[in-house]
Formats: sequence, C-alpha cells, structure tokens
Amino acid sequence: MSTPVQDLQHSLVLAGRGVAKLRRSPVRLVDVILTPVVFLLMFVYLFGGAIAGGDLDAYLRAIVPGIMVMTVFQAGIGIGVSLNADARTGVFDRFRSMPVARSAPLIGAVLAGLVRSLVSLAVLLGLALVMGYRMHTGPLAALAGIGLLLAFGLSFAWLSVYVGMLVKTPGSVIGLMTILILPLTFASNVFVPSQTMPGWLRTWSDVNPVSLMSDAMRGLLNGGPVAGSLLGALAWMAGAIAVFFPLAMRSYRRNAS
Repeated sequence: MSTPVQDLQHSLVLAGRGVAKLRRSPVRLVDVILTPVVFLLMFVYLFGGAIAGGDLDAYLRAIVPGIMVMTVFQAGIGIGVSLNADARTGVFDRFRSMPVARSAPLIGAVLAGLVRSLVSLAVLLGLALVMGYRMHTGPLAALAGIGLLLAFGLSFAWLSVYVGMLVKTPGSVIGLMTILILPLTFASNVFVPSQTMPGWLRTWSDVNPVSLMSDAMRGLLNGGPVAGSLLGALAWMAGAIAVFFPLAMRSYRRNAS
C-alpha cells in the first residue's frame, strides 16, 4: 500500500502527463481562452452601458473579478472530458496494472487542470488591462486572490471528474456540465447586481458559490469587504470536495475494475 507521499508523487507525475498533452495539442486551450474573452467583450461593450448606466469603468471593475471566477469554474469541464476519453480508450486498465496509487490518475488530471486555468486567467487579465481595468489593492492581495481562484476551481473540478466517470461519452460530459454550470453562472452577480433580480432569484444569487467568490475577488482586487463572502465560498468549496471526491473515486474504481 502506497504512502501519502508516494500518492502525491504519482499524482504529480500524471499531472505532468496532462500538461504534456496540452503542449502537444494547444487547441485544447482554445475553448477555455475564448469563452471568457468573448463574455468580457460582449458584456462590457454591448450590455455594459445599459447595465451600468453608462459608467463602463465601474462596470469593468465589477465584471472582471466575476468573469475570473467563471473562468476557473468552467475550466474544470475539460478535466472531466479528458478523463472520460481516457476511460474509453483503456488507459485506466494500464494504470491498474502499474504500481500507481488508485487516486493518482484523478488527482493528476485535476492538478493538470491548473495549467488551463492559469493560461485562461493570464489572457483574460491581459485583455482587461488593455480595456482599462486596474487593480486597487497590493500585489499580496492579488496573489491571494489568484490562489483562492485556483483552489475554488480545483474544488468544483471534482464535480466534472464525477460526471466524467459517470457518463458514456466526452460529448455527454460537456452537455451535462453545461446544464449544471449555467444556473450557477448566470444566476449570480457576475454580470448584474443581485439587487436588480426578483426576490427569489436574489435569494439564490446571494448564497450562490459563484456570487460569493466573485464578491471576495472584488474585495481582494478592487478593495472592500472580503471576510463574509469568502467564508461562504470556503464552505461551498469544502462541501464540493466532501461530496464529489468520494463519488468520483467510487465511479473511477468501478470503471477500472
């Protein structure tokens, strides 16, 4: 039986495999890069004037942290797609015949997903700076925000891993994850203030993990309160790991048996 240190080593090796796949096929990054770019341009220049009453600078400050959260949240879809493809090609059978920790293929794929998130965040922030966005806090707060974003994405990536182990085809992973993610993303305060929503929708938006993390990021990057929204987001992150990590592992063992 492997030790926790060996499990981590195996996971990092398999994470390197995932990063190598991205290097060999950069097209895998196209979706996770283009989606936040399109949303930022569309909402700022098409809808920003109506939503913000003409104050595009204020709207840009509000929407950039929110789209950063949306980006890492949606980047996890690719992890489930990749693992589902591995399951259909027999790669898991090969791992099962090797002295590799049972959890390493899944943890390695989730860690490799960090690269997708980092690349997409870098492109998004570069575009936001060109459009006039500026942070109003120090570098430590910004780094803390990036770290929290990555932790948020990794936590909810286990939902995508579970779906990837559950359904039959990579296309089904994309379809089901889109259905699950859209209500969380659009019924949040990423694009519009929750105060403008109907009462029942505002109630959901105020406790939505995407809204909570967006508010925390706004505080860390633009200045303002952080603690309350951050505690709520951390609770969601812990719950996502507690629920979906064991479900994903059980489904993986079933696929690999």
